[in-house]
Amino acid sequence: MAQVIVVGGGLAGLSACHTVLERGANVLLLEKLSFCGGNSTKATSGINGALTRTQQRLGVGDTVDAFLKDTADAAIKGAPPAEAAKKQAEMEGKDSLDPAVNPYLETNKRLVYDSAPGIEWLIEKFGLDLSLVGRLGGHTFPRTHRGKQKFPGMTITYALLEKLEEVMAAAPERVQILTKTRATELLKNGAGEVIGCRYEREGKEGTAMGPVVLTTGGFGADFTANSLLAQLRPEYMELPTTNGVHCTGDGIKMAQAVGGSTVDLDMVQIHPTALVHPNEPDAKVKFLAAEALRGAGGIFLDKNGDRFVDELQKRDYVTGAMWAHDKGPYRLVLNGASSKSIEWHCLHYAGRGLMKKYVGAEALAQDMGVSVEKIRETFDDFNKAAEQKSDRFGRKFFVNLPLVTDDTFYVGIVTPVIHYTLGGLKVNAEAEVLKEDGSILPGVFAGGEVAGGIHGKNRLGGSSLLDCVVYGRVSGASAATYLTTQLTKNGGGSGTGAGSAVNLTVDPVTKSVTINFGEGTATSSSSSSSSSAVEGATGAIPRDTQYDFDGKGDDDKKESSSSKTGGEYTLEEVAAHTKDTDCWVVVNGRVLDVTAFLAEHPGGKEAIMLYAGKDATEEFNMMHSESYIDKYAPQTVIGKLKGSAKL
Repeated sequence: MAQVIVVGGGLAGLSACHTVLERGANVLLLEKLSFCGGNSTKATSGINGALTRTQQRLGVGDTVDAFLKDTADAAIKGAPPAEAAKKQAEMEGKDSLDPAVNPYLETNKRLVYDSAPGIEWLIEKFGLDLSLVGRLGGHTFPRTHRGKQKFPGMTITYALLEKLEEVMAAAPERVQILTKTRATELLKNGAGEVIGCRYEREGKEGTAMGPVVLTTGGFGADFTANSLLAQLRPEYMELPTTNGVHCTGDGIKMAQAVGGSTVDLDMVQIHPTALVHPNEPDAKVKFLAAEALRGAGGIFLDKNGDRFVDELQKRDYVTGAMWAHDKGPYRLVLNGASSKSIEWHCLHYAGRGLMKKYVGAEALAQDMGVSVEKIRETFDDFNKAAEQKSDRFGRKFFVNLPLVTDDTFYVGIVTPVIHYTLGGLKVNAEAEVLKEDGSILPGVFAGGEVAGGIHGKNRLGGSSLLDCVVYGRVSGASAATYLTTQLTKNGGGSGTGAGSAVNLTVDPVTKSVTINFGEGTATSSSSSSSSSAVEGATGAIPRDTQYDFDGKGDDDKKESSSSKTGGEYTLEEVAAHTKDTDCWVVVNGRVLDVTAFLAEHPGGKEAIMLYAGKDATEEFNMMHSESYIDKYAPQTVIGKLKGSAKL
C-alpha cells in the first residue's frame, strides 16, 4: 500500500493527514506519545487570519497586506530578549517587504496568504466555532480567532483528530495511526531520495515506506546535557518551559542526518507570561497565560505597583523589558470588563489556582504590599494615556476602560518561559526540506514548529496554530503530489514502496478522487527490501485502551485495572490518594486512578496533580467532553463515588 508517512500527531500533523486524504492518497501517522495532540492542544489565544468572514461580520478592517507587514516586521526585528529593544530601533524604517532585507518573505507570504482559506477550512470541514477575534501583541488589527468556550488549540486539534478517527473507522485502508511509536531514522535510496523511515514501537523496530512529512515540533523541552538547547542557548537552560515532553528536536535531527539543512536554530522564543502557581513557584513546566489576556485589556504591574512596558509589544521586547526592569514579581491584572470579555480563560486559570479573583483593589494592594493609592495612581495614569492616545511606554490600543479601584479583578503572577523554537529545518514555501546548497531534499517535507524560517526571528501570537494549519496543509499537499509523481515516473517502482497498479476512482457526489495503489517493495541505503504496510497497524481507534508507560506492553495493566473496576468510594477515601505515585480524582461521579496516566497527560502532570484526591468535575468539563474518558482512558476508571449513579 503506497502512502504518505506523517511523523507527529499535533495540529500540523493532523492537518497534513487530512490534506493527504483530500488529495486521494493514503496516510500513516506515527506519534511517539500515547496521545495525539502535542503542544497544539495548549494554545490558548487563537489562530490568526486576515480577510475572514468572522472579521467581515464584526466590521474589522483588516487586510492581507496589513497582516503580511506585521508578520514581516516581526520576522526581521526579532532578537533575543536582552537585545530586542536595540534590534527594533536598528531595523526601524527598514522595508520588511523587500526580499533583500527579509530573507523569510516567501514563507511569510504563504503563511499570510493561506490564513483565511485555512480558517474557512476549519469552520466548514470540522464545524469549529471561530466567531470571536482579538488583538495580540504586534498586530495592527484584531485577527486572532477563537470560539466562545474552551482553549482554541485544544478545540481545533481534537476536532481534526476526531474526524480522522472517523475516517479510519470507516475506511481503515486509507488511514493508519500508531501511537507510542517513535520514528528514529529517515531512509534514502541510491538516488538520494527519502523513501521512508524506521521506527520503534513496544521495544521492536519497524520500517514504513513512503514520502515523509515531519511535524514533530521543536526542542523547547529538552534540558539534557547534549540537547540542541544546551548547545545553542545554554543561558536558557534554567528557565521554565511550556512545552510537552515530546519537544526534543527529533525531526530536526533525523532530517539533518540525511542532508537536511537548518536555519536560525539559536532563535528560541521566550514568552513573557507563564503563570506562576503560588504553591509551586519553581515548577519547571508552567502553564501559559494567553496573550489574549493582554489583548483584552490586561496590564502589567511590577512589585511597586507601576507599569513598565507596552503590554502589546512583541514577545521578545516585553520579555527583555521584564528582565531589564528587574522589579518582579510581575502581575498581570484584568479588570471586570477585560475579564468578562475573556471569561472562560479567567475562570479556568482561577480554577487551577493560577489566577486570583479580587473584589476591589484593596485586597490586591494588600497582597502586593503597596498602598491602594499607588494602584489608583497607576490606573489613573493609564486611563489618561488612553484618553490622550499617548502612552509613555508606546501603547497604541486600549480597550475595556476605565481602570478603577472599585472593581473586580483577575490577577496572576507571571514570569518569562521557553515557549517556541523559531529555528528548525530550512524549507521553501512548498514545505519541501532543503539541503545546505539550497536544493530540495526529495521525499521529505516539514510543517509546524519543526520547520524554521516561517516566522523569521520573532513569531506573532496566534501564528503558531496558523503555521500548523497552513504548513500542515501545504506539506500534506506537497507530499501527496510527490507520491503521485513518483508513482507515475517509476511506474509504481521502488522509489515509494508502491506497487505497479494505480487506480483512480472519481465520486461525482462527494466531488472527491481516490487513488488506490497496488502492493510492492522499496529499497533503501539502509534496508534492502521492506513492505510499505506497517506491522501491527489496524483500523481500530488509535489510542491503546491500556497505556504502556513502562515499555512492557499492556498485559501487566489489564488485571489490576479490571480487578478494581466497579467499587464505590467516598470522597474521604479518594482524598487519601494525593501523590504522584498514587493519585485518584473524581470526574462526573466516577473515581479514577490516574497514577499511570500522569506522565502522558497532554496537559502535563501538574494539571492533574492540582486535583489529586479531589473532585475535578468542574475543571474537567471546562476542557473535555464527558466521552473523553471512555474513549481515551477507560482503564483509569476504578469505580464510582458513593451516592452517584454514574459509572
